Amino acid sequence: MNNTKESTTPSELLHDLQKLVAEAETMITDSVSEHSADAVESLQARFHAAQERFAAAYAGARKKVVAGAKCTDTAIRENPYQALAIAGGVGLLLGVLLGRRSK
Repeated sequence: MNNTKESTTPSELLHDLQKLVAEAETMITDSVSEHSADAVESLQARFHAAQERFAAAYAGARKKVVAGAKCTDTAIRENPYQALAIAGGVGLLLGVLLGRRSK
């Protein structure tokens, strides 16, 4: 795995984790004595690298969500009546669309 990447897309991370799980399953189904300690250490190192990349991706996504929530909170507090009107309009639109679908 390339540990020097700055940003990892979720699909790349998922692909790397799927490859890691497939290799681990292969090692488990084969006899344990056939694998050297180096192979097991390599697998562990790749797993820890994937964990670090996942933690970094999670932290980045969390920061973006928190920033978006703060921005939304500020906008709603500055314009409460407009926010209520927009929320009501969206609710009405969804109600009409879902009402048509059920008929």
